[in-house]
Amino acid sequence: MADTLSNVFNVIDVAKKNGKKTCVISPVSQFLIKILDILKNNGYLNKCEVISDSRGGFIKLELSDDLNKCKAIRPRLPIKSEEITKYEKRFLPALGFGMIVLSTNKGLMTNKEAKQLRVGGTLIAYVY
Repeated sequence: MADTLSNVFNVIDVAKKNGKKTCVISPVSQFLIKILDILKNNGYLNKCEVISDSRGGFIKLELSDDLNKCKAIRPRLPIKSEEITKYEKRFLPALGFGMIVLSTNKGLMTNKEAKQLRVGGTLIAYVY
């Protein structure tokens, strides 16, 4: 398991394709929890519950019907604020449909927030 973020999005994508409403993700990290909180705040997840146990814990997710596809962006490309629209066209199916998660010097945020604040960053994942 080289890239845990790619593994998480693959588990979510496979669960969605198989018609499941819930999935369990392990291992847990603060970075992963922040990304899943962004997805939850934008309506792509209904519920995100972190459960601690003696082995590091796991996350139980309840998937929303709005979620169609989610993928990690590899390699993680650094972009400027002016290039966000270019990558929206590349990764999202339509303008204003879906979101890209970026890691900036002001924390993790969506492409819309990064455009408003005029900050660039590193592309992490896309969801629609």
